[in-house]
Amino acid sequence: MTLARKWSYRLLAAVAIPLGREDLDAELSGRLDALCALLHEEPFTTAPVEDIGADLAKLGHLGQHGLRCTVEVLGKGLVALPELQPVERYAERVALALGALGTGFTAANAESVLTQQESMQKSLLKAVRDANWNLKESEARYNEVVKSSSNGVLIVDLDGRLLRVNGAVGDILGRTSDELTGVPLLDLIAPGFREMLREAMAELVGGGAERIRQSQRMLREDGETARLSLTVSLLRGADNEPNHFVVVVEDGTELALLQGELKRQALHDVLTGLPNRQYFTTQLEIALRKADAEHGITVFHLDLDAFGMVCNSFGGRVAERLLQHVAQRLRVVMASEKAMIARFDGDEFGVLVENSATTPSVGAIMKNVNDDLLEPIYVDGHGLAVSVSAGVVHRPAADVEPVDLLRVADTALRRAKVRRRGQWEVFHAGQDAEVRRDHLLAVTMPGAWENGEITVRYRPIVRLADGEVSGAEAVLRWDRPDLEAMEHDRCAGLAEETGLILPLGEWLLRIAAGQSAWWRQRGQFDRSLVVRLTAHQSTDADLVSRVVRVLEETGLTVGDLAVSMPAEVLPLTDAADNLAVLAGLGVHVGLDDFGLGPLDPAAVGDLPVKSVRVARSLVERRSPYVTALMPLVRGAGMTVAVDGIRSAEQAQWWRAVGADFATGEHFGAAGTASDFLKRLEPR
Repeated sequence: MTLARKWSYRLLAAVAIPLGREDLDAELSGRLDALCALLHEEPFTTAPVEDIGADLAKLGHLGQHGLRCTVEVLGKGLVALPELQPVERYAERVALALGALGTGFTAANAESVLTQQESMQKSLLKAVRDANWNLKESEARYNEVVKSSSNGVLIVDLDGRLLRVNGAVGDILGRTSDELTGVPLLDLIAPGFREMLREAMAELVGGGAERIRQSQRMLREDGETARLSLTVSLLRGADNEPNHFVVVVEDGTELALLQGELKRQALHDVLTGLPNRQYFTTQLEIALRKADAEHGITVFHLDLDAFGMVCNSFGGRVAERLLQHVAQRLRVVMASEKAMIARFDGDEFGVLVENSATTPSVGAIMKNVNDDLLEPIYVDGHGLAVSVSAGVVHRPAADVEPVDLLRVADTALRRAKVRRRGQWEVFHAGQDAEVRRDHLLAVTMPGAWENGEITVRYRPIVRLADGEVSGAEAVLRWDRPDLEAMEHDRCAGLAEETGLILPLGEWLLRIAAGQSAWWRQRGQFDRSLVVRLTAHQSTDADLVSRVVRVLEETGLTVGDLAVSMPAEVLPLTDAADNLAVLAGLGVHVGLDDFGLGPLDPAAVGDLPVKSVRVARSLVERRSPYVTALMPLVRGAGMTVAVDGIRSAEQAQWWRAVGADFATGEHFGAAGTASDFLKRLEPR
């Protein structure tokens, strides 16, 4: 209906109604239809019209503006409606209806306002009641927290007098709460500290800070001073004016002791009581700066030899007792020197010596340490004695970083341990660059292998009696772009450091075995294939399975393969087991670097070894010690090979003393498979 839409339009423009245009049109259209129906009823009464006015008030916050708008629209519009004609007949009814509509609307609107006021009054009363209850509950909680707190809490007025204190303050100062109430706070502060607190409290009042924290000294009842930490805050009232101070007191005595103990534990080893690596590094930095220009300092990185055997044999308790013993003995040995001893990790120790004119030499110190530790200690009835290996940095430059110094000391230690146990080595200038270069080569080796830079070469093994080639030894070669090629010993040594030697060694065996099988099939070369193993390969738990797998894949027979292990690994169970199993399968097993160890002669009699290869260093010197062993080796039915032969005269000498086979530059360098075959051709 047009009148209803006009009514809706005017109301939406005048007041706030929570309805959209279409919804309001529908609402007003229904009310207008009801009003028109009442105007036609006989007899006409205004009571139902008042109900329409009351219902109209429920549409929203119409108020007087909405009522005025409604009367104006309906006053003009109703008398113009065709169904309310003639006007003379309905004019009076329309006027009465508009009055009744206003009466009903006004009454309903007033009742709504009263209801809202009553509800608001109830809400305010509830809020006041809840606030009072929460205030009481908050005060109770506050009092409980303050009373039970181990920290002292003081309420201080603006004049600096104590209004309230909790029991913790009395415990700290040795006074009761009643004795402290009313006492000026500054009277409880030790002389010399009062002005600092007074200035801080004045700064709080002046708005310069919200909270201050100070280390203070307060006077106890017995006259002693207590080291405390004070936190002071200023509380303001509802008018934002300063009201009083709240001071929290923390007793720092026990905390300082605890912090000191925690710091000590963080910088010392719990088991031995010695400084740890962190503290050692800090002191090392200081010692480097203050070192005597003439004598400098010396750093020892010590490692207990065979400590793992003690752990495995006797357990952790005995091992810990041994570490404590070593720590004590090191203290005793170094007592006459200005030295600091620390425990690093596990069975490693550090010693920092600030040298003087009377400080013994490095060798003398190491002899004293090992001589002392070789005296047995009895733990749970077991007499134990240990030796130490050491890496030493003597008189380093003052500008070296402590971390770098410890790193090179560790490097020297690793070098020392290679040369048997109980040894020591001094780090020399230039070694660090060499070590870094080796590490760089070792970590880039896998990429070089993948790119085909590493290949397998073959060198002849010659029978000294007649000069005939009796076998082919497979070796590695690394052809580096724009650099000198790297031969087998260097390649194997680098691969040994990273563990690459296990897959690389198996690959070498597979390539060489396949080449040897190919030669045999074509009738080109049917002598033994020799492969040297490193220490890591010799102790590899999968060594036997690797060898068997390669032989099955390539078709090379067991009897055509010879492998050799370093003699130094024979005391290790894994290596000895691997050697025995391979020999049992029919593989020819030999020993490399024979003659360097005191146990080497016994090894050839206890293990199924078929041949020995004399250590190259002994070959160069033509050692009488090795020649003396020749009868023993031959008596056990083994052959003797020598490596590193450079001349005919040298070959003749070793043939004369009983060597059977030889390799070296004199018989030809390692070459490709085709180069190796060319050497076999008659000349």
